[in-house]
Amino acid sequence: MSALIDDLFSLSGRVALVTGASSGIGRHLAGTFARAGADVVMVGRDQGRLDEAAAAISSEGAGVHVLAADLQNRDAVAATAEASAKPFGAPDILLNAAGVNFREPADDITWESWDATLNINLSVPFFLGRALVPAMREKGGGNIINIASLQSFRAFADGMAYGASKGGVAQLTRAMAEAWSKDGVVTNALVPGFFETALTAPVYADPDKLAHNAGMTAIGRNGEMRDLDGAAVFLASRGAAYVTGQLLAVDGGFTAK
Repeated sequence: MSALIDDLFSLSGRVALVTGASSGIGRHLAGTFARAGADVVMVGRDQGRLDEAAAAISSEGAGVHVLAADLQNRDAVAATAEASAKPFGAPDILLNAAGVNFREPADDITWESWDATLNINLSVPFFLGRALVPAMREKGGGNIINIASLQSFRAFADGMAYGASKGGVAQLTRAMAEAWSKDGVVTNALVPGFFETALTAPVYADPDKLAHNAGMTAIGRNGEMRDLDGAAVFLASRGAAYVTGQLLAVDGGFTAK
């Protein structure tokens, strides 16, 4: 049985590129992929926080490399794709975890905040993924994981730009799957429920909202980071070779109610 599990779900010998890796879901899942056996390239804007995260992960024996880059800059996307292949070889796993949420009422949204939201949440996953696909083809396949949201399906207050971007991520995931799955590059999305990250800090600062969100789930609690591990490793693994274009909700049953 262990040989079967290793064949399906071990990430040993594979290279994972994780954006948004200096904090939140990106940082946590970079560590998860490393524990599953992958060499990990961590991308984020804050060199100090990247170094701190990488030190914690590498202490477990994983191969870890950091790339400080602001992916809002279009040139940085291409440069990151190129640089990501140098430490361990071309990535065959991409986790698009970088994101922003300005939580603005509709009347306060500016062109600048709208463009920034759609750029990092929607445009970067496509253009970075497209840049990595040729090398994934050469390696015989790959796994791309986008981060969708409860707002891919439902409208939340002060979330118009974020919701539009995450609705786009849902369709982008299906479109990327349609374009590249025939080459062995599968694309899926995680749909997290409520987890404590920098983006959800305003919610976690409000005990009433936090309790309300927990009550909206079928399980009766908000998410803990470890709840994402199984789904993320599955979507990054050979076990997901025939799973593509899907959105996997890890939300305690929020979308089931």
